[in-house]
Amino acid sequence: MKHAVITAGTKGLGKKVTESFLKEGYSVTVTYFSDEEAVVNMKKDWVEYSDRILFIKGDITNKEFLKEIVSKTMLKFGRVDCLINNAGPYLFNRKKMADYSDEEWEYLLYGNLHSVFYLLKQIIPIMREQKFGRIINYGFQGANNASGWIYRSAFSAAKVGLVSLTKTVAYEEAENGITSNMVCPGDIFGDMKEASREDALKFGKGNAPVGRFGTGEDIARMVLFLCKEESDFITGDVIELTGGLDVIHKYRHHPL
Repeated sequence: MKHAVITAGTKGLGKKVTESFLKEGYSVTVTYFSDEEAVVNMKKDWVEYSDRILFIKGDITNKEFLKEIVSKTMLKFGRVDCLINNAGPYLFNRKKMADYSDEEWEYLLYGNLHSVFYLLKQIIPIMREQKFGRIINYGFQGANNASGWIYRSAFSAAKVGLVSLTKTVAYEEAENGITSNMVCPGDIFGDMKEASREDALKFGKGNAPVGRFGTGEDIARMVLFLCKEESDFITGDVIELTGGLDVIHKYRHHPL
């Protein structure tokens, strides 16, 4: 049985990813920060798969927690086939780069870039031994072109750095049967993060040119596809899932 490690996988976009892997027959390690209620609900919903799920609570910016994720996963399941770096701290209040505190900048850089490095350092050797691995990182629309994102300097800087890391790992580990790709979700918000495509169609016309809102299922479907054995020719790629909506530049001319 293949195993997937999914950070921040109990709610939001991560929840749909976790569910898609369980439905596909994987066992999963799911990390979460603090929402115990989300864990309780997921345990109820997937009670028949309780032997295939390991929940681990902690802060993705804590290096010791990152070690704990891998050690507990290997102790219980003995392998890691897919690493889904879904967790990524984000500041919802818009502020210019010069107005960030040192703590905010460092937290966002650590949570979105450094944490991926520390997980990869541990997990790539495991995947090398297996001669198989799938790594999925998350970015944002325009990350592949180092696009500026007004009022999101720390987050965007970390994700642009992650683009280069994603591609570098793809080139370095291709000989070991390991692929490394990035998915870039569009403007998916609120309940839509845990919704299905069918839910979105019932909800009515959305904010994207395709005519509906984006959903967590849209992201999960792509993540699962990239993790298939047959997707071995797809590596070093950055894939945007925006429904045709320009997410990044909608605030360009808006005042704070």
